[in-house]
Amino acid sequence: TLKASSYPVLDDIAASLRAQPDVRVRVEGHTDSIGKDRFNLALSQQRALAIVNYLVGAGIDAGRLEFEGFGETRPIAKNDTKEHRAQNRRVELRTLSGGAPGTQEAPSR
Repeated sequence: TLKASSYPVLDDIAASLRAQPDVRVRVEGHTDSIGKDRFNLALSQQRALAIVNYLVGAGIDAGRLEFEGFGETRPIAKNDTKEHRAQNRRVELRTLSGGAPGTQEAPSR
């Protein structure tokens, strides 16, 4: 479930994608290490798909978007505190083609 506070960031991403129609992106979902691996993988996929669905709803062609979930396999912080686990629960957008390579983080749950 997307938080309402995520909408302005996602709207900015959608506007940027509309302004750059040749850009394709991959939406990557991640989780913390709490829970079983299989559950976290599914959760990360659902997290990424929620962003894709939002962007498609904002007028971005689904053919320009792909998504993948990585579960807990790519942490950016240790999973030793509540704050660190929150950092690992995230979605990242990676440019695949048509723009400058890079990553932009989109907030999730």
